[in-house]
Amino acid sequence: MIGRTVLTSACLTGLAVALPNPQVPGYSDGDSPFVQTPYPVSSLATSFGPDSQVPATVTSDSSPPPLVSSIFTGATSHGPYSGTPTITGAANAPTTLASEIAPMPLNPTATYYNTNGLPQNPEPAPYTPNGGLGTNGSLPRYMVNSDFDYESIALGLYQEWIELDLFNNGLAVFSEADFLSAGLTAEDRSYIAFMAQQEEGHATLLTNMLGETAPVQCTYNYPFETVREFIDFNQKLTRWGESGVWGFINHLDSREVGQLLAQSIATEARQQISFRQMLGLHPMPVWFETGIPQSWSWTYLAPYISSCPANQTRLAWQNFPALHIINQPNPNRFSPNDTKANEVVGNRTGDPSDSLIPSEESCVNLNITGVGCGPAIARNRSEPLSFPGKMVNFTWDEPGSAVGPNNSYVTSTAAGSPTFVAWVAQLNLTYTPLTITGNNTGYTYQPAGHVYGHDGVVNGTMFVALTDSDLFLTPFNLSMINPHVRALGLYQAG
Repeated sequence: MIGRTVLTSACLTGLAVALPNPQVPGYSDGDSPFVQTPYPVSSLATSFGPDSQVPATVTSDSSPPPLVSSIFTGATSHGPYSGTPTITGAANAPTTLASEIAPMPLNPTATYYNTNGLPQNPEPAPYTPNGGLGTNGSLPRYMVNSDFDYESIALGLYQEWIELDLFNNGLAVFSEADFLSAGLTAEDRSYIAFMAQQEEGHATLLTNMLGETAPVQCTYNYPFETVREFIDFNQKLTRWGESGVWGFINHLDSREVGQLLAQSIATEARQQISFRQMLGLHPMPVWFETGIPQSWSWTYLAPYISSCPANQTRLAWQNFPALHIINQPNPNRFSPNDTKANEVVGNRTGDPSDSLIPSEESCVNLNITGVGCGPAIARNRSEPLSFPGKMVNFTWDEPGSAVGPNNSYVTSTAAGSPTFVAWVAQLNLTYTPLTITGNNTGYTYQPAGHVYGHDGVVNGTMFVALTDSDLFLTPFNLSMINPHVRALGLYQAG
């Protein structure tokens, strides 16, 4: 469960130590009870044909379900929008009932408690415990079932469309030699191409659940100039894409939509892990993945959408002002905490770290355990990307900036002066005091909170916000923080 913690010092990430194998705490007799036979290496195969001969028959799928988008045919040249928006602001309902949703006590129907580990109520059928939603035999309807559902899935579709374009765009603009210089081979490029094909399926699924007004693919403005920056941007974008869905999926009115969405976002999680591996980061340095509100996802995503068709469906979610982390850890450095000020490629929240640093400061081509950061299944860094107690410096934008498709959305905030930094990671919402040092500038210290045991809160690609209060919230009602958010950023903790 999320807990509110106000801390002045720091969280997570320990130094990587090379351990003997095996060494597992709690095992008093670790000697193998069996004879370990080494893999044979003296007589490797030299002939590999013909293919296996097994009984088979000719099969075909003569009429597969159609895709919303066929194989990628978009332009490889992308850039910012230069026109004048014909409409501005988020989509609005006929009326708004209140400035924010007030906290309420526990739902009076939340009373179930099992005292003996046995079923408490009559079973509707054999081996079928009482309860559950959508289990009464009614025919599933795989369509959105409320405004909340529609706006949430439409946001998800905007995300799937940019991923489809992004993965293909990187393959189109960078050469085979460019990828090889980043340690990525033809097999890695094929893997990224397959991820793009996955997005064709995801975009089709979400489009079908929305109907005829579903958003379509747009044109995008990407921040990368090297393969390493392309991969870094991918791992950040898939992070907020996955976390955005975990934030709303259990609030959907349509359980059927939630079921299919979960089956697609499981693939998104694997994509994020894979891009971290390609960047030489630990693939999953957390015990739990984070869920964030829809307006957070839209804030991160919108600045990278250049333009959309004139009749494109608009979203109702908020765009917050950007929070910039001045000393953002740079995963391209063997000493990532020695990052220079603003060592990212641009001024947008999700921009990748600058990979074009001096070679004598880079970890990319160092094949040294604990120091190197080339592609790998997993890596431990002798110097973590960040650590508890580290001073983290911020600047933040004023509201009122034009962002998103056709510059037609406007950043806004209902918060007062910021006094806290909210760290949203894993199951926790942790606050640290914000010290103001000037006009829209300040600092805090990375917190040292834990989820359970030695699992530190702050790790991985995670989320930070400036807030005007330290409101107590948990994963299921985190969206209630939105009226108190002054600015929103991403933190590359590990």
